[in-house]
Amino acid sequence: MASNILFLPFRRTHAVSLSSAIKQYISSEYDQHPDMFKEDLEKIDCLRTEAVNSLEPHVSGIKKLMAYSAQLIGVDFVWYPALGFNTQRPESQNNLRFELANVLYNLASLYSQLAVSLNRSTSDGLKSACNYFCQAAGVISHIKLEVTPDLRTTPPEDMDTMTLESIQQLLLAQAQECFWCKAVKDGLKDGLIAKLAAKVSDFYDQAAEYGTKSDIISTEWIHHMSAKQHHFAAAAQYRASRDCLERQRYGEEVARLKDSLACVNEALKESRWINKIVLGELNGLKARVTEDLKRAEKDNDVIYLMPVPPKSELKTLDRAGMATPRVPGEVSDPISTLGDKAAFGQPLFSKLVPYAVHLAVSIYEERKERLVNKTIIDELEGLTTKLRDLLQSLNLPGSLEALEKPLGLPPGLNNHAEEIRQQDGIHRLRRTMHEIAKLKANDVAAYQEGVELLRKEAAEDERARSKHGTDRWTRATSKQAAENLYTRMNEIDGYLNSSASSDDLVKTKLQEWEHELQALSGSERDLENYVPSSRRVAPTPAAGKAAVHLRSVLAEVNQLEGRRKKKIQNLRDKARYDSIMPPLPADSYTTDSAILAETARLERAYPMQRIEPAHFENLFDEHLERYEEDRAMVAEEQERQRELSRKISEANAAFTTAHRGDPSTKEREKALQKLENAYFKYKEIVSNLDSGRKFYNDLAAMVNRFADDCRTFAYHRRVEAGQTETIVSSDLSTALSNLNLNLQEQKHRQTLRSNYASQQTQASSEEPMPAPTPTRAAAPPPEPEPGIWNPELGIKFGGAPTSVGQQGKPINGKVNNPVYPNAKNIQGGQWDATRGVRFG
Repeated sequence: MASNILFLPFRRTHAVSLSSAIKQYISSEYDQHPDMFKEDLEKIDCLRTEAVNSLEPHVSGIKKLMAYSAQLIGVDFVWYPALGFNTQRPESQNNLRFELANVLYNLASLYSQLAVSLNRSTSDGLKSACNYFCQAAGVISHIKLEVTPDLRTTPPEDMDTMTLESIQQLLLAQAQECFWCKAVKDGLKDGLIAKLAAKVSDFYDQAAEYGTKSDIISTEWIHHMSAKQHHFAAAAQYRASRDCLERQRYGEEVARLKDSLACVNEALKESRWINKIVLGELNGLKARVTEDLKRAEKDNDVIYLMPVPPKSELKTLDRAGMATPRVPGEVSDPISTLGDKAAFGQPLFSKLVPYAVHLAVSIYEERKERLVNKTIIDELEGLTTKLRDLLQSLNLPGSLEALEKPLGLPPGLNNHAEEIRQQDGIHRLRRTMHEIAKLKANDVAAYQEGVELLRKEAAEDERARSKHGTDRWTRATSKQAAENLYTRMNEIDGYLNSSASSDDLVKTKLQEWEHELQALSGSERDLENYVPSSRRVAPTPAAGKAAVHLRSVLAEVNQLEGRRKKKIQNLRDKARYDSIMPPLPADSYTTDSAILAETARLERAYPMQRIEPAHFENLFDEHLERYEEDRAMVAEEQERQRELSRKISEANAAFTTAHRGDPSTKEREKALQKLENAYFKYKEIVSNLDSGRKFYNDLAAMVNRFADDCRTFAYHRRVEAGQTETIVSSDLSTALSNLNLNLQEQKHRQTLRSNYASQQTQASSEEPMPAPTPTRAAAPPPEPEPGIWNPELGIKFGGAPTSVGQQGKPINGKVNNPVYPNAKNIQGGQWDATRGVRFG
């Protein structure tokens, strides 16, 4: 249906199964199962179906489009342009912002079509149409300023800056035009109506200017805008002339009517391209202006006699702009529309944690583990190891126990032996080492499988490259295509090499202490046989006093180690329960949904910005500060151990000075010390084996993922190689076919040349054919006329023949010239030059 205003056509799209794409995305990128979001998956498909099918100018479509635009998930979206020459060629992008831009474009189209569909013959209809056009312009402005800059790809061809600017100015022009119509209908003053019309003309002028710079805006629309620009410039001058008439400025009235008529005539130059309604309005305005101009000129010439100013002296009309882009709140702030009591209900997939959050959690866990284990626990365990090394270097507590209990086994040694027996002692160590060896073998097998796949793929690629040449086999080499896989391969190889040296070190420790561990793992009798007895000797008072003091110091060592061990366990529990990822048990260390709360805050503050792990740095620092007191505790432990080490050295020196043992005591002391050291070495080996088991279990996940990625890479490369082989073979066949045709053509040309050469040789051996001699048919010479020279007879000297014979042939040596009959008896023969030339 024809109209004097334009509307934006809808963009079309294909049906897309968002639920399938989202399921696959959740499975591959998140740690949550897609079935958790079954209802949300069904609803998102329903929302999109309703939104993309809202292609009728009805107000119900506004809510459908807004509801879908507020909740969008990325997938491959296909949309057709609405303007330009390629409206039948779809464009597809896997881009959330691309889908949002298209949905919002259709929302603007819906607003414009609602405005066109209203009854604009009433004031209410014009007011509503103006409001719809302003909202459509606001949505286009939002797309231009907020959505397309964040696409990170080239925007659709009908959403470039010039096209969107032209559309926005066109919508504002039509909104201003509706307001102008309402002002005319309401009978407002001519001066105000003139200002409104002038602003309408400005909007159309800007729309046409941007439209000429766009490759999409059609020439039909540009002609329409140009005609409207001149139309409302004429209307503005016409209303200004009526205002002049009211103010009794009759000369200015005539000048403005003339300018109005000139503008109308300028607009009518577009009559070939504008519709009948616009053309009818222009002709009606021209008739009215022409009639008023005749009347005004007559009145001024006869009655008022005021001077008519030229156009250059007319004051420029003021503008009254009533149309501005208005972005709906549901578009500018979609998050506010989602919630328990919000317009569009709860946000879909609210329980789905973004991948950046998962990554941020893993970064926090890594930093926390490094802080707790490396900075605190390793320092505390290092202090304990130094203390044990000091005791071992001083032969403690073996020397003290040999003196206190010269016969039997000391209670402390019995406790150590009982602990090792309950843990199955050396058999447990060997069993654990065998299990670790199996884990390592599995890891190495998976790693070697991946390496072999990469090696075979590289060899196949190199063979194909050698076969077809680098000019035709142009795809990336294996190392270029799988740079990440080769980096991971080298990384895993480094892990395996370092773990091999660690494994060898543990084996060496076990071999070195195997004899003592066998004794501790055996029966009590075996242990007694290992420890020799000594003679009972009554210690001196000084030796007894020194021994008591040394025993009290060693008790402090045991207390320190016990407290330290408890602190380490508490710190590990604290770290285990400290997470920024819910759900977690409710205790003093839980941060509950700290990271989700921070994510929500970031999304509210920066709705168009992509969430990145770097955004959570402040949150990381805030939660890692709780370990500052534990780091301070390490410094306290260092100071306490430094003081205790000094006391141990002094007490042991006093004990050694006061005690002079016999050789049997020295042997027992040495045996007891070895068993004491073997116990702590056993604990150390157990810790090493536990770390090794954890290492190879963690490495198993890495190498299995590496092998899977290698299989996938090799499969895709094999498929790609087959396709490339087909293309190269096809190109080669085409080239060979063209080469064969060229060879055949060359052979044919060579044959023709050979035949031609043989013909030439044969022709040259024969007698040449004489060239034909041109002849002229014999004709009787014309009869000579007296006194007239005939060119056919040439020039002859001498007389004519005296007797009848052939004409011109001398007889008896005398010639007779027929031209000069009086010359008689001229002697014929050779001309004598000395006699000159004589005629007659």
